[in-house]
Amino acid sequence: MNTVARDPDRHAGRADGGDEQRQGRGAIRPLDRPHVWLPGPGGPPLLLLHGTGGDENDLLPLRAHLAPDAPVLSVRGTVLENGMPRFFRRRREGDFDEDDLRARVDELAEFLATAEHAYGIAPGAWTAVGFSNGANIASALLLRRPPALTAAVLLAAMVPFRTAPPTDLTGKRVAVVNGRRDPMATAEHTDVLAAQLRDRGADVTVLRHDGGHTIDPTQLPAIAAFIKAGHIDRRPSDGR
Repeated sequence: MNTVARDPDRHAGRADGGDEQRQGRGAIRPLDRPHVWLPGPGGPPLLLLHGTGGDENDLLPLRAHLAPDAPVLSVRGTVLENGMPRFFRRRREGDFDEDDLRARVDELAEFLATAEHAYGIAPGAWTAVGFSNGANIASALLLRRPPALTAAVLLAAMVPFRTAPPTDLTGKRVAVVNGRRDPMATAEHTDVLAAQLRDRGADVTVLRHDGGHTIDPTQLPAIAAFIKAGHIDRRPSDGR
């Protein structure tokens, strides 16, 4: 059922089979996973994707820092690992189940298409903002289903595919924002992911901070500029 949260402009939902969004005479898939929708008067629509153990509420405070007027869709991962929500399975830390990852990417892409019809968003207009596991599903979505996103901000991001799909990312913008002391999303992960995206035509900016596996608040103004203007100061371009 779709419900209205305390904020009258905030809609939290998990639609059942009776809540299909309709277009013309045909029925589109229901909005069948937990999510929060926040309407907004302007700015690129943001797709917020949480980290392991989080939910659709975790990254909502970023809106005020990154794009206060933007519409926001924040989605919960549908995989549980020891009771903690994730967007796809892993065999162990750093060892992703890529078959499951591909399936979950396709599920998310279909959900986004339904949400676009439901909430009046242009197809593929999303700027994804993902943290950790959310960053990994965002980069995988961009690599496997590039029409689903316009841009992505990848916070504490690893490499989703050992061999990335041979896709064309021309015109896509990506900011990879990783910590120099991150034991999971290491400097090697940062470099390999940036190279994979650039080799496929994406315009990639790497922002490095001195922290670990976290969101560094000092980077938020640069990320906001990236989202607003489509580019940021990239001197030096690899952020070293």
